[in-house]
Amino acid sequence: TMDSLWHASVIVLVLLFIGGSDANPAARRHSQLDVNHKKQPLQTFRPYNIAHRGSNGEIPEETAAAYLRAIDEGTDFIETDILASEDGHLICFHDVTLDNTTDIASRTEFAGRKRTYEVQGVNMTGWFTVDFTLRELKSLRVKQRFSFRDQQYNGKYNILTFDEFILIALHADRVVGIYPEIKNPIFINQHVKWSGGKKFEDKFVETLLKYGYKGKYMSEDWLMKPLFIQSFAPTSLIYISNITNAPKLLLIDETTVPTQDTNQSYYEITSNGYLAFIRKYVIGIGPWKDTIIPPENNHLGPATDLVARAHALNLQVHPYTFRNENSYLHFNFHQDPYAEYEYWLREIGVDALFTDFTGSLHKYLEWTAPHQNKEKKCRGPPA
Repeated sequence: TMDSLWHASVIVLVLLFIGGSDANPAARRHSQLDVNHKKQPLQTFRPYNIAHRGSNGEIPEETAAAYLRAIDEGTDFIETDILASEDGHLICFHDVTLDNTTDIASRTEFAGRKRTYEVQGVNMTGWFTVDFTLRELKSLRVKQRFSFRDQQYNGKYNILTFDEFILIALHADRVVGIYPEIKNPIFINQHVKWSGGKKFEDKFVETLLKYGYKGKYMSEDWLMKPLFIQSFAPTSLIYISNITNAPKLLLIDETTVPTQDTNQSYYEITSNGYLAFIRKYVIGIGPWKDTIIPPENNHLGPATDLVARAHALNLQVHPYTFRNENSYLHFNFHQDPYAEYEYWLREIGVDALFTDFTGSLHKYLEWTAPHQNKEKKCRGPPA
């Protein structure tokens, strides 16, 4: 219920206030807490339910309430995008600009702070996270991205820090994994500088290590604090492989979009040769689902062999993004998101789904795979 969610939000926000601020050294004490000891473990016998920016089909994305709702609805992992503030704090926010999901446009004190920067080869104008301090960002309020979704929570929640996001997972009443993305690292490293010559990627991994996130996939450490690190930038994933052995996934964009750091085409990074190379650094790939099965006139076209080729190399496949609304469902699924889940999990055989509607996917998984079979899902390198 919303009442229980509200009370849970208050509890978490109190915890965050006491020890979770990115600027608060008290947060470091949490690295010593064995908070996941004796909790219900992460399920590993069926595909993972990844709460894409939280349960953002219901509540504005990347907010404490969206993540709490996703946990309440049964998610395995809460997913977030990590960017940085002007003063170097890591925040949970998807766009490099604040325009689409905050009230920045109505804040007269920030009217003169619009800028134009090049982002992934394109000039973009707006209010950029990298031009605001954490204190200024915290003064903003988040709103729902899509007009056709529930607007009642607009203005109620603020932007989270990476530390606050982690604490939400760690203080859940069962083991909940985290799935953070190193977002736009080329842009962030251009505009934000840290002491000691450290890069965005260094600060990202430092935060994870501070809270005890480490270990190879399915290792004892990983099962205690499950983590997948994701990025569209292969250079970042290769770089951090020298400082963390936590599992990583290479995200794959539309077929027309080259990689932001190496300028490689979709067809190059999905080739057998490249997949064989990158598997030394990643446990899987996260493609946009319409590149796996390209649609034709809103009907599913012939499936590519990407999933089969990835699985042949022992790479997991975590496609994005599954949404309940009819406008996102190809006609083959006759306006039924459960039919879409059925197709992707049973016919295509992927290993996880990014969804905006955690509760729907959880119900489907409970109906179809409520218990562990004899064979455990263990794709990926051994621990």
